[in-house]
Amino acid sequence: MKDASRAARLAAQISLLLVLLATSCFLMLKTYLGDPEQNFNDGAINHVVAKGPVTIGRAAWQLDSMTVYTRLVDTKGEEIKVDRPAGAVIVVAQLRVTALDGLRIKDGGFLCSAALRDDRGNTWQTTSASRFPIQTSCSDYDHPFPRNKATKVAQIFVVPAEAVPHLQGVVVTNRDEYERFLITV
Repeated sequence: MKDASRAARLAAQISLLLVLLATSCFLMLKTYLGDPEQNFNDGAINHVVAKGPVTIGRAAWQLDSMTVYTRLVDTKGEEIKVDRPAGAVIVVAQLRVTALDGLRIKDGGFLCSAALRDDRGNTWQTTSASRFPIQTSCSDYDHPFPRNKATKVAQIFVVPAEAVPHLQGVVVTNRDEYERFLITV
């Protein structure tokens, strides 16, 4: 009888130890794994979408193409000046963006931007290029952004030439929902 009670007590102690260990691990990891704001701030990609369209916030995005250039020219064939360090190339991502009902459009447009991402986790922000044949912004005073109609928008990036084989697509974020979408070609 003594051995049976000792074995039962040892089993209960081991069970309690396992429960306490599992609870402490859960509580410690919960703040990192269960916090969408922290995951967003850490740069986590929530959704990977091939080409699109994908609705992010109140706008639909579709990636049509990503093309690499060594220089850009306008419709007259004149070079468009873009700050480009030695060894860098210009990547133009052509998107179709649709402003859906409920999106606040102020002064003919809204803020929209994407970041370029490679498979190593590097990202590049857009670069300004005036006179580009396709509008490069969703808030162009000369070309008011229509609602519920897809509009071509070009996002221009300057990236190192060695990063080109690793490019995956563009990243669009929805800060209200702490979501980040990767739209691949």
